Amino acid sequence: MAIIFDMDGTMVDNMMTHHRGWQKTLAAYGLQLTMDDVMATCHGKNVEIIERLFPGQYSLAERERISFEKESGYREIFLSELKLLPGLAELLETAKAANIPMGIGTAAPSANVDFVLDHLNIRHYFQAVIHAEDVEKGKPDPEVFFKVADKLGVAYSNCLVFEDSPTGARTALNAGMKAIILTTTHPAAEFEGIASVLHCLPDYTGVDILKELTIFRS
Repeated sequence: MAIIFDMDGTMVDNMMTHHRGWQKTLAAYGLQLTMDDVMATCHGKNVEIIERLFPGQYSLAERERISFEKESGYREIFLSELKLLPGLAELLETAKAANIPMGIGTAAPSANVDFVLDHLNIRHYFQAVIHAEDVEKGKPDPEVFFKVADKLGVAYSNCLVFEDSPTGARTALNAGMKAIILTTTHPAAEFEGIASVLHCLPDYTGVDILKELTIFRS
């Protein structure tokens, strides 16, 4: 058994900061999106998002530059708010004490992963960390979760995923994994009918991860 965490919106409540960052950056390049539009379209790897919104307009190098602009602004804004979701610190300690392998599979770029793991001093909990630069295809392609599971040495069907978005839940489904959803960004209703989803939680407060894994095994 293993646990795989998405990062943004799942470990830290930062998605609205990301969405505002996208809205500001895209407006600077002439694309005005409502917040609902941003939430619906800005998911996956940044270079894929930019290509999706500006098909054929920018080279890979230009898309990487736009991504860097957006992410640098996000980190500057979010630093003062950076903290784990309630209850997650306790869950990580419990899982580590029980020798449960843990990994992170995120669409975030490596600089954002380092920003979270190093500022919060939590890197030691994770035996596998896979980010945007480690995969060819972004979510909902399951490559990111497959790579985490492979690095942990755990069968895909024995991985329990924590996610916060319908795209992430579908990524778990495509990987043959089950998911528990954090409703930090999307309401529980948006996950209805996605077969990978076990249940939804507002945060990790009071979560008994050993009990969750026992239920998952059954």
